[in-house]
Amino acid sequence: MLGRLSPQTLRILALLVVLALVLAFFASQVPNYFNARLFNRISSSVAIMALIATAQTLVILTRNIDLSIGSVVGFTAFATGNLVAGSPDIHPLVLVVYAMLVGAGFGLINGVIVAYARVPSIIVTLATMAIFRSALVEYSDAKSITSSQLPQWLVQFPNTSLFEVGGVQFRAAFVTAVIVVLIVHVALNRLRPARRLYAVGSNPEAAEMAGINLRLTVLSAFVMAGALAGLAGFMFLARFGNITVVAGLGFELKSVAAAVVGGVNIFGGSGTVLGALIGAILVDLIDTSLVRWALVSEFWREAVLGALILTAVAVDAILMRRLIRMRIAREKERLASMPQKEAAE
Repeated sequence: MLGRLSPQTLRILALLVVLALVLAFFASQVPNYFNARLFNRISSSVAIMALIATAQTLVILTRNIDLSIGSVVGFTAFATGNLVAGSPDIHPLVLVVYAMLVGAGFGLINGVIVAYARVPSIIVTLATMAIFRSALVEYSDAKSITSSQLPQWLVQFPNTSLFEVGGVQFRAAFVTAVIVVLIVHVALNRLRPARRLYAVGSNPEAAEMAGINLRLTVLSAFVMAGALAGLAGFMFLARFGNITVVAGLGFELKSVAAAVVGGVNIFGGSGTVLGALIGAILVDLIDTSLVRWALVSEFWREAVLGALILTAVAVDAILMRRLIRMRIAREKERLASMPQKEAAE
């Protein structure tokens, strides 16, 4: 029966099982683990994590990676905060568009170098990670953005409850992030230009022979990822209020972890943003739960994320090999059961 399910469905089912096991484990270790505060705390941080995981997914689908995403989030958060601090009457939508445009600009820089200069993305984004962070240091001029400088609507946005179910509040930031993820998911499944990301990642040579512009597709992936990172920067500003030059530090590892744990193939060509969303929830759940679990030092949290990445990549490789073997076996059985003349045709 499992062999009839698509790899993406199997990955999501496996993720949900792992999520349930993680919840059960920490519930047995942490007193009063299940409460409304747990969901509210995780949903606030997942609003940011889901966006950067989706951004990373778009890039990974094309056989690339973006290690500068944390620096983009940090710079965008500071730049957006600086703008709204100087112009508190600015319209919220204008502020959001500004944040996404700043992020898209950084994505454009990465995309041009990767797609047109043909420099490996891991080298490019490793360099721009440091460059963008240094640009933030220069731009900030050793100053910080504080919540007292921000308009009240922005400070209250993360805690604004849209509706409540059983004492659990569904806040505006979380709902907004989920809607964005769903829009990207629909686009990747329904829109031909978005489907090209899968084609380029699966087989670049075949995609080029089919008339797909490889360079433009890779460039578009980086620009869209930058725009989503910019939106995550806006969410970061709204949630924390106090923005320094270290804003977004460490998001590189978390975004990759959420994507690959969510079933996105690190070699490109397969994966879903819904899986990345569940991966983001799982990564954030573990990260938050480890803080409450007194037996584990805070310094081990990064090690746990690294172990998650290694495990996810290994399990994905094993799962794909087994699925391929099962499909080959079924095809052989089908051909063997067919009349000899029909099989020859």
